[in-house]
Amino acid sequence: MDDKGPKVPPSYPPRTPPPQKKPVEAPRPQPSTKPVTHSLPLPGPGQARLQARQPRMSIRARRAANWALTGYPWVAGQAVGKVTETVRAWGYTHPADDALEKTVRILVGAAAADDGRRISVHLADQDDMLLIAVLSHTGSEPDETILADLAAVPGTASCGTDTSDDGRRVWAVLSTERPRPRTTPAA
Repeated sequence: MDDKGPKVPPSYPPRTPPPQKKPVEAPRPQPSTKPVTHSLPLPGPGQARLQARQPRMSIRARRAANWALTGYPWVAGQAVGKVTETVRAWGYTHPADDALEKTVRILVGAAAADDGRRISVHLADQDDMLLIAVLSHTGSEPDETILADLAAVPGTASCGTDTSDDGRRVWAVLSTERPRPRTTPAA
């Protein structure tokens, strides 16, 4: 056996590597000019305010439904079924099914023509009016040629199209009141 004596801990610490030095952090860049928004004067009375960013579409404090669909033209039939079923489930008997179908087909057709991968259909109601909005989720420019087609649908109170951060929006507001029969004055 090998007797070299008792094992005693060393009186000095073991050799350890020195701690790593932290890399020197580069100084943060200081803006050389003030932001443009601070240097613009506030608009005076009667002048329009500049908007830096359009607000996103939001629907609050009312019944709403939405569906994300693929951006193909044949999805219009699926969207018509979902919108009609939801409107009838909410208890509305007007607008008629053919007016709903025509409106949804025009809106979905316009969004599908933007060649996006998906579209979303939004439905909301308030004060006996239905909002149907379709987003194409692409940056296409607003095409106002469909507005005449939408306005020709019976029961259309309003319609429009615009582009925002969400993509191109096409929308129509339909009245849910029963159409009044037209009376001709007695001659």
